[in-house]
Amino acid sequence: MTELESILADLPNLAIAVSGGVDSMTLAHAAHRAGLPGLQVVHALSPAVPAEATVRVRDHATRFGWRLTEVDAGEFADPEYRANPVNRCYFCKTNLYARIAHVTAGPIASGANLDDLGDYRPGLIAAAEHRVRHPFVEAGMDKAAVRALARDFDLADISELPAQPCLSSRVETGIAISARDLAFVARMERALAPHVPQGTDLRCRVTHGGIVVEAPEPDDAMRHIADELCAGERRRFLGFRPYRRGAAFLHGRA
Repeated sequence: MTELESILADLPNLAIAVSGGVDSMTLAHAAHRAGLPGLQVVHALSPAVPAEATVRVRDHATRFGWRLTEVDAGEFADPEYRANPVNRCYFCKTNLYARIAHVTAGPIASGANLDDLGDYRPGLIAAAEHRVRHPFVEAGMDKAAVRALARDFDLADISELPAQPCLSSRVETGIAISARDLAFVARMERALAPHVPQGTDLRCRVTHGGIVVEAPEPDDAMRHIADELCAGERRRFLGFRPYRRGAAFLHGRA
């Protein structure tokens, strides 16, 4: 038995928070393969969750026989979250784990891995407050190990997925989170995705100055798409730049 299997074996009636990304999806597969009694996969619905992620979770639940529960993430009812402070993720995860606690009496787990511990992740504070387990961290697994496990499970559709944090992560700190902005971000990224190599990091950023798209080597077609979408909503388009992880996170802003 592997270290991960041993950890999961001690978590009957586990509820796994599954966002639709490679980490949480792979954890759900590992737990399902381990035959955990009472296992529940919980997916949160929110304007901040890309529609493609929800489709992916539902598809895997149907194909692999997961017991799937969908909940309203609830963060948009929280004014502290909508204000988009530097610790926005804390309020997001606080609401999420509270909602999951309403549908399970068992332990809750996330797909966090060792690499996540090196970033500023206020969501991990909320996880600790709700006693959320992180089986990948406990098993000493980083992102590369999670991807390797997904490949071992023959999950080609998720093993090479680029990082895809919630849509609110595209909005610069201090700009209030709105469903309208998030819908625009999703529309822009969906329109541009076919024009970049598969697996490439692509971000539409809502900044204090206007809209910025992070993508590799934009061509004329991409520039035309971005110009048209911004013009259609009377948004100021500032142009393209290379992808920068966490570029919307501004230190020093409340």
